Order: sequence, then structure tokens, then C-alpha cells
Amino acid sequence: NIAVPDYLRATDDITKQLAGNSGGKQISIKGGVWRMLVGGEEIAKNEDRAMNFVVVTASPHINRAYYAEKYEDGKTINPACWSEDGKTPSADVPAETKQCRTCADCKQNIEGSGEGKSRACRFSTRLGVALENDLESGVYRLQLPAKSIFGRPEGEKMPLQAYAKFLAGHGVPITGVVTEARFDTSEAVPVLKFRAVRPLNRDEYTTARELAEGDEAKRAIEFKMALKPKKEEPSSVAYEEEPVKPLFGGAAIPARDDDAVVSEPVKRASKKTAEPVPQPSGKKDAAAILADWGSDDDA
Repeated sequence: NIAVPDYLRATDDITKQLAGNSGGKQISIKGGVWRMLVGGEEIAKNEDRAMNFVVVTASPHINRAYYAEKYEDGKTINPACWSEDGKTPSADVPAETKQCRTCADCKQNIEGSGEGKSRACRFSTRLGVALENDLESGVYRLQLPAKSIFGRPEGEKMPLQAYAKFLAGHGVPITGVVTEARFDTSEAVPVLKFRAVRPLNRDEYTTARELAEGDEAKRAIEFKMALKPKKEEPSSVAYEEEPVKPLFGGAAIPARDDDAVVSEPVKRASKKTAEPVPQPSGKKDAAAILADWGSDDDA
């Protein structure tokens, strides 16, 4: 980690412009490893089992997405249907892949429609979080799958919904505490369990509230399904030649047409090799210039 003094904490417009706006800042739990992403690119990772942060905002809804194809590493797979509010499909879902008018009545919402007893349509939610020891670095999106949201608590370790109920029962805002998120090693896929570590001090709480009102926090929980273009599969169609473009203008040489009727070649009288055109004094012809570019004399 780079130790950055306080007076350099605010990222300037030039740095933001160069970094690009695609994807924002995220913390991914792919592969059971904490991965920090900026603009969709991984910039750091942490293999510790737990991570401490402050939850500054959360999506107001449980989101849903249904994938008709099974996940394959390295393959681009887009959802067939999805919902921002968990009640009805998004207006952006194509009519030909929309599964039902409402999520409650959808066949992909039936227990057992997915693997085992799971539902084929997957639940998720988004949190906006700030790092405990570096609140000034801003807000990161943390997207949680269903098993990290729902379920029964196990002692201090609770899925998100149970954790929020625990805090509410004690009259404590989730923004007012440092939250530990820990990988549940009993699960085959990345699943997080949560517990409260300590209350924030007054200055930390003020910073967390300010972060919650900023644009970064709004972007962190914004639900936008950005469909990725699928990679083109290698074509099995025979290669078709493109017309050859002339180097210095003029008409293009047409591609070969194997199906065209080819007439007998016409024999023509051979022509004498043209004499080289004399160049003005002090100038080289194109062949000589190209020969100079390939020379090793300047290597």
C-alpha cells in the first residue's frame, strides 16, 4: 500500500479523466479473494479472510437477474431477464427474453428451478462501502449474492439482512459502526457473513455521512445492466478475399472469384524491361529510400 498524506487525498480531475469513468470503484469477492477494481480493471487484491469497512449506503431494493446459459470462465454471458426492484422485469429487458410480467409469478422464481433447491433467477444487492482505515479514499461498490443476504445468523456471524435487523434492534445505524465482512469457508462459493467491530468516533461518523450524500455513493448502488458484446466465434465459412487496395490511389484490384468462368489466357508479345527513369540530381527513387529504411547502418 502507498502511504498518502492527507493533503493529497482528493483525486483531481486530470487523474479521473485518465482513469476513465467505466465501472467506477468496486470491491469484488470473485474466487474468495478481495479484489479492488477501478474502471473494471483490478488494481489490488487482498487474500485475508476478512475485511473491515463502513457501509455508507445500500440499494433500496433487492435486484434480480436470470441467466439462460450456465456460467463459463472466459465466456461472455448476458442475463436474459433482470429486475431493479425485484418485482417486475426492467423496461430494458428484450421482449423475446422477458420471462414473465411479474417476478412473483415467474417460473424462474420457483424453488428448484435452479441448481438443487435454488431459484434460477438470482438475488443480489449493492452496498456502498468505505475502507475503515481510509475513509477519505471514497466509496466502493460491493455487490452481494443471495447467500450473503439471506439466511440464519450463526453467533456473531450473520448474513446481511440478519445483521441489519440485529443493529436495528439495538438502535444502532449501520453507517455508525465498523463492519467486518468475513468469507464463510464452509461454503463452496464466495459467501460473506457480517458482524459489528466498533462504533465510529464522531469525526469518522461525520465523514461517513458526507460520503453517503456524494455522487460516488449514488453510483455505487445504481443498478444498470450493461450488456457486454459477445465474442465472435471463429467462422467456418470459407475465406473470402477482400479487394486489394492500391498503395497510392487508383482503382482497386478485384478479388478472385473462383466461381467465375475463366477464359483462355491471351498470349501477348513480351515487352522489354523498362529502363529506369533518371532521378534529379541529389534525389533517390522510392526503392532506394525503402532500402535505406531497411539498412542496418544506423543500428
